[in-house]
This record gives sequence, structure tokens and C-alpha cells, in this order.
Amino acid sequence: MKFIATIIFLVAGTYVSAQSLTQTIKGRLVDQQSKSPIIGATILVKDSEPMLGAVTDLEGYFRLPSVPIGRHVLIFSSVGYEVKTHPNVLVTSGKEVYLEVEMVESLVEMAAVEIVASNKQDKGQPMNEMATVSAISLSVEETSRYAATFDDPARAAASQAGVTTGGDDLLNEIVIRGNSPKGILWRLEGVEIPNPNHFNSVGSSAGGVSMLSANVLNSSDFFTGAFPAQYGNATSGIFDLNLRKGNFDKQEHSFQVGLLGIGLASEGPLSKNSNASYLINYRYSTLALFEHLGIDILGDQEDITFQDLSFKVFVPTEKAGTFSLWGLGGANTYGYKADTVNTNDFYFEDESQWMGATGLTHIVYLGADTYLKSIVSYSGNRNDYSEDSLRLQVWYTEDFTESQFRVSSFLNHKFNARSTLRVGGIYSRLGFNLKSQSWYRDQERFITILDEKGNAGMYQGFAQVQHRFTQDFSVNVGGHLTYFGLNHTAYVEPRAGMRWQLTPKGALTGGVGLHSRKESIALYLAREFREDGSAVYNNKNLKFTKAAHAVVGYELMLKPDLKLKSEVYYQHLYDVPVWPNDTVSNMEALTFSSINSYDGYTTVPLANKGTGRNYGVELTLEKYFTNNYYFMTTGSLYQSKYTAIDGVERNTVFNGNYIFNALGGREFAFKNGQRVLSINSRLIYAGGKRESPVDIEASRAAGYTIRDYSRTYEDKIPAYFRLDLGVSYKWNKIRSATVVAINVQNVLGIENVAFTYYGAETDRVWNATQLGMFPNLSYKVEF
Repeated sequence: MKFIATIIFLVAGTYVSAQSLTQTIKGRLVDQQSKSPIIGATILVKDSEPMLGAVTDLEGYFRLPSVPIGRHVLIFSSVGYEVKTHPNVLVTSGKEVYLEVEMVESLVEMAAVEIVASNKQDKGQPMNEMATVSAISLSVEETSRYAATFDDPARAAASQAGVTTGGDDLLNEIVIRGNSPKGILWRLEGVEIPNPNHFNSVGSSAGGVSMLSANVLNSSDFFTGAFPAQYGNATSGIFDLNLRKGNFDKQEHSFQVGLLGIGLASEGPLSKNSNASYLINYRYSTLALFEHLGIDILGDQEDITFQDLSFKVFVPTEKAGTFSLWGLGGANTYGYKADTVNTNDFYFEDESQWMGATGLTHIVYLGADTYLKSIVSYSGNRNDYSEDSLRLQVWYTEDFTESQFRVSSFLNHKFNARSTLRVGGIYSRLGFNLKSQSWYRDQERFITILDEKGNAGMYQGFAQVQHRFTQDFSVNVGGHLTYFGLNHTAYVEPRAGMRWQLTPKGALTGGVGLHSRKESIALYLAREFREDGSAVYNNKNLKFTKAAHAVVGYELMLKPDLKLKSEVYYQHLYDVPVWPNDTVSNMEALTFSSINSYDGYTTVPLANKGTGRNYGVELTLEKYFTNNYYFMTTGSLYQSKYTAIDGVERNTVFNGNYIFNALGGREFAFKNGQRVLSINSRLIYAGGKRESPVDIEASRAAGYTIRDYSRTYEDKIPAYFRLDLGVSYKWNKIRSATVVAINVQNVLGIENVAFTYYGAETDRVWNATQLGMFPNLSYKVEF
């Protein structure tokens, strides 16, 4: 019997492996400007034999069944619209493929459309049609493919031109064109959200682990400058993230386990009579799980846990429009216990954080060319932190809770094929409950730094017009208005952008605009206590930091799948918070500027008297994924300068002067694409950040590190170099797909320098190094 069973198993296995595995591609086509469905459009799978095709229905939906697994190019065409090519559509046996495609109405009247089987790929163009320059679209497939990105959009963005980390592998701060990471805006489903990263700090924009999952993300836009008018409260960059819709035809699930978590995802239809669907993903950290099982990963001194949840429920109606209920949340804890037996360490630390955001999005069509999009959202975040000595004397505590209630709405109207108007507004009710205490040794008592509770309103409005003068030349013009109720300040920010297709292969792009960013609520409300016991709010009337951006770019298609892109930019920053007067002799105060800060707040008085400027040139050479391989190289040369209250221009802490990134990968398919081996690598080489030199004599006298602030940020840390490697192997089966992968950050184990410090015991300056090699082995199955 065992022999017969073995024969049956082998025959069945041979039969399965000999089958041609297929999957369904489906989706929806809409007009790019009006978002109305395109009826009767044709969809073809390029080079398919026999030819596979479909036609959109009355709602713009299409369905392509029985598409062979592998990568395909889809061609979309319709009378009156420019032909669109959707490249590199990855089809696996584990999940159906859903695409939302936007097409541009042609300015040239056509009675029929000719489908040309071109290899040219419409790749990387931002989803926001109002964006013209310094913006790209990051697909989920790209984010997952890049080596050691761990499905984190911020880590994937670090491979783009002009982008580098902030000199900390753990926190994963994103520095764009020499700007502080504080200037980044995070958006989800069209509305601002708090920092969506575990292990962050007050006022920061990044953290050790992203709460976002590739299982739920859709293609998202990443901006590095000259933002369109609908974006406010950002001076550096923008992550505009979107969650995809769940499968409305069938139930699909996935399970993943790796060093960064055990994850479960599920999606499927809510009703057989509509396209309503749900999508949910949950992750729990394997580091904590292993500890609960008695396996010690971190050692005796550190304890880490984290978990996160994301979801989206999509419900379309016949007359009332579409509704989407969505959410993202995460929580983490960190503890550090001093080794009081083997070292002189006496420092203990406890930290817990959570962030949550949820919202209801409504889109209703007021006509064939007009729609109204409205979002009601609520988000909140909390940082609870304490440090003490030997668990006996607490030195410092923070308990910051912030909430954000927002109502956002905009009206989009397409006048004709040439002109589109978008106008809208955002109301934000910013709630806060901020408490902080610090132990003052000289007074032998706790002093309350923060104890504030209340709310403040922020109002934003915007309007922008897109006009296409010709088929090849378009302009976007608009403005953004912000009013901050806490200190009654207002900001008017004009914006403009253009794109000119000079030749079939070359396009000139450009953008200018004013932008602003508020500080953390804690900075406005932190109190300084005087000797008589009274307190004063030094910074309650502080203004926003402002930035004027100007960018000119050129894009050249060297081949249908090879693109060269260059951009030259200049940014002028002003109204930057600095020390309020130049009458002090303290060089640390005289050279202080918030331009150089990553996060946090201060109780000392500041004034909006600082300036800064960033300028540089960027080049990107990208070979799209064709013939089973891809590569991208980026190079940036830049300067990042600032001027504090003393009027002297200096390097910012982020002025590394140069950035070079190179990444690429290749796939090897076996057994008619049923088995796929993927090898990816990424190289980062960037100038080190700046620091003020260590004053050895002063440090020796004090017994700890003292900086020479008369030479603020003159020293440059050694260049940052890192090589990442990712290898994955995929099995496609009849009803499932399995992937085993290992991604190694810093595969060579190079100890990059984080900062220098003075060691009193050795009487010398030492280099503090970063994370080193970090491997992540993962297993994922989709079914």
C-alpha cells in the first residue's frame, strides 16, 4: 500500500508540475482628471498566445481570466484617450491581481484608436495628476523587491536621488536634500496621520520598524520638493500612502513569519450583489514571541515588543457614492536594564508608545465630470518615557498624548480635456495632554516642564488648476492657505508646476512654491521656570518654519525601458527657530538652529530669525524590469547651509555633500515560471553627517564629552557605506504561492560611524558605531 501511495503521489506531483498555472487579472479604468469610469475600453496582454483581452463594462471594470503566471505588460486603449501601458504586472498563483488604472483624455480628436505594441513603459509617474516634478510613485512590488527594505516604504524611498538616512540605522530617519527629517509629512488615504513607525520620539518622522505592511498598501506617491497646492504642513518631503481594496470576488489569505513579525492577512467580498470588500492585516513581533517561548534574542538588558493592525472596508452604492472605512494602528514597548554587576552602568529606561488612525472616506459623483471626496478621520499617538538610576531615583519622565480630529473635503471638476479644477479645505482639531518632569539635582526636587491639556484648531484651504495647452505642454497653478489657532498665525503659499514633452523621448519639468511646517505642540507649550517659581511660555507665539522651493528637471528615455532623469533644485528656508538674540557669549546658543534637529522640544526661548539654503543636482539612471532584470543608480551632489542668530553661514548637520545609490536584481524562472529565484542587491555610499569637534581639554576637565561650538559642524563623520542583499525563492502551486526569503542589511558588516565621543577612562576620542549586519529570514504563503 505504501508503494502504491508513493506512486500516486509522484504521478500527481508530476501532473501538477506539468500544468500551466494561471490566475485572474481584473481591475477598473477611470478618467485621470474626473475619475469617471471609461466604458468599452480594450485591455490586451502584450505578446500573449493566444491573444488575451477584455473590455470594460458600464462601471469601468474588466476581467482577464486564465492569464499565465509570470510578468506581463498590459495595454489599455479607448477612443478619445491616450494609449496607456501598464508594465511589469506580476501574476502569481496565490492571489488575483487587481489594478486601478487612470487614462488621460486625448486633445486630438480620433474616430478610432490604433493599438501599437510598444515596449515603452509608463512607470514611476505619480498617482497625483497635479504633480509635475520631484515626485514618483512607489509600487508595492518594488518596495517588496528592493533588498533589505523589509516592506517599508521609507526604506525603499532611501534609494531615490537626494535621499539618505539620518545617520542612524535603527531609527531609519529620512533626510531629503539636506533637510531635517522633521519636515516630512505622512498621509494615509488622503489625510495627515501621525508618524506610522514603531519606536519613534516626540516630533520625529521615523522609527525602527514601520507599522505599514505590503499586504495592504497600494501604490503610493513620494515627493521630495515643490509640492502641489493640496499639500500643506511640509517643508522636506511627503509620503502619500494608499491602502488597496480587498478582493470582491473571492476569499484570499496570507501568513508570514520572520524576524520582524508573524503576520496574518485576509480579504474577500462582503456581498455577492456588489463589489464591497474587506481587507485586514495583523502582525505581532517575533522578538517578543520568542522571549515568551523562552528563547532569548536580545540578551538580558533589552526587551522589545511591537504589534500593528491595518484594515480597509470598501462599500460602493448605486446612488450615494462609495464609502471606505480604514484604519492603521500599532503599539510597542522598550526596556533597558543596566548591567550593574559587570559594568559601571546604572541607567534604566522604560518606554511605551502607540499610534492609531482611522477614517471614513466618501466619494460621490455629482456629474460625469465632477466628484466630491470627503474624509472624516481621528488619530492619536502617545509617548510614555521614563529613565532612572538603579530603579531608585527617577530622573526624567514624559507622558505625551496627542489626538487629531480632521474633516477634509475637496471638489474636483473637469471642465474639458484641457482644464481641471480642484478646490478643498481641511479642519484639524489638535488635542493634547502633555506632562513632563525632570529631577534637578541642585534643588533636589522635581520640576514640571510640561503640564498642559487642551486643543488647538488648524485650518487649511487650497485651490489648484491644471491646464493642458497642448498634448505635450501642461501647467498646474494654485495656492495653499494655513491658519493656526494656537497663536493666530496665517500662511499663504502660492505653487506652480509644469511639464513639457519637448520630443517623444524628452520632457522638461519644473516647479516652484512656498511651503511651511509647524513645530510639535510640545515646543509651543513647554514652560521655562524662573527662580521665583513662576513659569513662562517662551515659544507659544513661534511661527512656522517656511521654505521656498524651485526645481527644474529633464527626463530622457534612452530606450523604451531605460530612463535618464536629472533635477536641479534650490531651497531657501526662512523664519527658522534660532536663539533669539546675539548678546550671549555661549557659542552653543549662538549657533543653534532647529534646522539641525531630528525631533524633540525645548523650554528655552526661540525666535524665527534663522535661515538656510539647500541646493544641488541629482541624476537617476533606471532600467525598468524587463528581460528578467532591472537596475537603478542615483547620484546627488548638494550643499546644505544654515545661518543662526550670529549671522555666520555654516554647514547643517545633514550636509554630507554627496549621495550615491545603486540597486538591481535578476529573476530566474524554472518549470514554466512555477519556481522563481530572485536575487537583489543595494549599495549606499553617502557623505557622513556633520558634528562639532570634541574639545579634548574641556572634556578632560569635565570627565565627559564637551563640544567646541566655536567650530559648530565643521567636522565630518566618515562616509557611510552599506551593501544589502536579498534572496528569495517562490513556489507557485495550483491554489497557493509560497516565498522563502532572506534579506540582509549591511551584509559586509561594516561598522559605520554614528558619532564621536570622549572616553574619560581612556582619555581619547572614540567612534560610536551603528547597527552592523542585520539579517531577516521570512516565510510567506498566499492562498
